[in-house]
Amino acid sequence: MVPFLLADIGEGITECEVVQWFIQPGDNISEFDKICEVQSDKASVEITSRYTGVIKKLHYNVGEMAKVGNPIVDIETDSSNELESSLINSEVSPPSPSAQVQSINITEPLISGEKTHTLATPAVRRVAREHNIDISNIKGTGKNGRITKENILNYFYQLFHKTIAKTTHPHIEVVEDKLVPLSFIQKSMFKTMSRSLKIPHFGYSDEYILDDIIASRNLINDYITRNNQFSFNKISFMPIFIKSFSVALKKFPILNACVIDDDDANTAKLKFRRSHNIGIAMDTPGGLVVPNIKNVQAKSIFEIASDIRRLQEAREKNAIPPNDFQEGTITLSNIGNIGGTSLSPVIVSSEVCIAAIGKLQKVPRFEDVKDEVTGQLVEKVVGKHVIPVSFSADHRVIDGATVARFSQEWKNLLENPILLSAELR
Repeated sequence: MVPFLLADIGEGITECEVVQWFIQPGDNISEFDKICEVQSDKASVEITSRYTGVIKKLHYNVGEMAKVGNPIVDIETDSSNELESSLINSEVSPPSPSAQVQSINITEPLISGEKTHTLATPAVRRVAREHNIDISNIKGTGKNGRITKENILNYFYQLFHKTIAKTTHPHIEVVEDKLVPLSFIQKSMFKTMSRSLKIPHFGYSDEYILDDIIASRNLINDYITRNNQFSFNKISFMPIFIKSFSVALKKFPILNACVIDDDDANTAKLKFRRSHNIGIAMDTPGGLVVPNIKNVQAKSIFEIASDIRRLQEAREKNAIPPNDFQEGTITLSNIGNIGGTSLSPVIVSSEVCIAAIGKLQKVPRFEDVKDEVTGQLVEKVVGKHVIPVSFSADHRVIDGATVARFSQEWKNLLENPILLSAELR
């Protein structure tokens, strides 16, 4: 009998809520099978088995809090697996990739009764069968071309999203009243926002003209096209927004701070944070999540673009690592790709400011233009690309003038890209 311990799923996390079990006592379980899903304040994580056996006991019920380092299930294994399992659990961490490959090489025979000689463990083949996937169509990335569980799931997600892209969301009619439990992300949002709305917010909004930054982005994308050194074919505006946001933040470090011991004004403190870990709101199949890009102040626009691409790929699989949700210092949300102009974003309790970008639109604006005949400046209506920007801040420690000045600094950088380039290091 081997107790399966709940491993550390993220820095600072000591307990997680058990939100669902995928197994019950008496069930057979194989390596890589899902055991349960747990929810911390920062992320939802699926726990998978590291060995094969029979489930004998569940230590927690759904809704209870499981402690990191404590057993969550007991699994009956054979004697050889029991020794291996005890070694794994003594470290409360999964075996290294090299160790896993070594184990597979010893126990996995070559199965040759398919279209091609395909290397895969029985557990991986079972996952393929569950998803109706022909394993011979997949190129393995494991040792000697062995197909891994990740290869199967990546192939499935590609098929799934190709199918979604060809269809529209059906209209779902509610034919009768019914009660449904909150989703895992909704539960996390419920807790976080309940804490956040105890903070007195104030809002601020402005408009930025982006014609010059559009031209700069086009030049950057031309450069990317001519060079094959990048993992992406072009960049969106978001990496430029994030980097310029960080540059402006250097002059207003209080907006990157957090309030400590905020139950009493006499004990409350401001913690100023060196790293600009800028959160970006992302819409996932399971709901809204806010991972963050670490140390933006030390990264180039290209490096930020690469981080965003990695997060987007993980988002498509609902598999953003817990570390990406930790230690955020300020948030920049972009609703413009969905629609809408202004927004009233809500601050999380570990931050003091959040900004939101609306939809980019070409709108008429008055501008002084030099007349080609007289040479005099005349007022004319011209088309300008404009984005609305909204802010919310913690009014306990931030005043409106600070946010207004920060907005003007950020606006100046985006409307004058040459100044932004001068600030980059």
